[in-house]
Amino acid sequence: MHTGATKAKQQLPGHALLQQAATWFATLGDEAVTAQQRADWQHWHDEDAQHRLAWQFVETVGQRFQQASRLGEPGEVSNTLDTVRSDRISRRKALRGLGGLGAICVSGYLGWRFTPVVNIAKEQTLAWRADHHTATGESRKITLPDGGQLWLNTASAINTQYRAERRQIKLLSGEILIETARDLQQRPFLVTTAQGFVQAIGTRFTVRELKGATFLAVYQGAVKIHTHSGQGLLIEAGQQTTFSQDRIQPPTRADHAREAWAQHLVVANNISLASLVAELNRYQYGHLAVAPAVAELRVMGTYPADQPELALAMLEKALPIKVNRLLPWWVTLELP
Repeated sequence: MHTGATKAKQQLPGHALLQQAATWFATLGDEAVTAQQRADWQHWHDEDAQHRLAWQFVETVGQRFQQASRLGEPGEVSNTLDTVRSDRISRRKALRGLGGLGAICVSGYLGWRFTPVVNIAKEQTLAWRADHHTATGESRKITLPDGGQLWLNTASAINTQYRAERRQIKLLSGEILIETARDLQQRPFLVTTAQGFVQAIGTRFTVRELKGATFLAVYQGAVKIHTHSGQGLLIEAGQQTTFSQDRIQPPTRADHAREAWAQHLVVANNISLASLVAELNRYQYGHLAVAPAVAELRVMGTYPADQPELALAMLEKALPIKVNRLLPWWVTLELP
């Protein structure tokens, strides 16, 4: 048996294997599945450790999607189910199409993008710990005790501490956009993360939790970074950077389109399809992948973050792609 730590270190199989696993999952879930198909699946499952890993991933995605559906979380879960039902996906067609994957897939190709599996238990735990939180697919605006405004992006959680000596927001997960207010007591405004803290100087800015780092973008005013190791840097309006516990990356030009999520939008300004899908993935449960053949298509436009099915329909209309819904929670963007 693998431990959780071992699983975390395992690299997912290539997307061709993941598609095979998902196709088998769909086949076994069909009422018309035969004994021979079950035997064929068992042979496929047992013949290679990568097959078993792919199967495990597909099972996990499905289980967590169903958990989200039962909990009634935001994120278009029910709409996705309705869309897939209306598509009347043919299991036989899915099996026939499997053989053609080799023509467009390259094993281990880095262009594949997949949705990180949303951890429902983690979301619930953070909800219990946090003063304010959002579920996957949800965003929310709150007014702070001093009159400032704060927006929580998808799957985000914060604690607030307003004391005599300071105003402090603790980012537990996700991303926030803050517009500070003038404080009559002139208390410093701080946002703490796992890597350190930032101090606002009359400003509007975004802070986002990354894996092992914090992302900061400043749109108005300025923000001072303080890492846990004691490094400091002032980030001016129009700049963005990332920092770890002991290093601050050189600032680059801030992308103001990133603010659009506060209006439930994702803006694509000549970015790759893979990059756009990676952003849209943050707002939904399930697995959304991009085939290598279409991953680098350039995308322009504004897409609804809180309506993933509408966003996919817009992409399908604007680009030479098709949306393949193998399962309600397993979607691939690929060549027509």
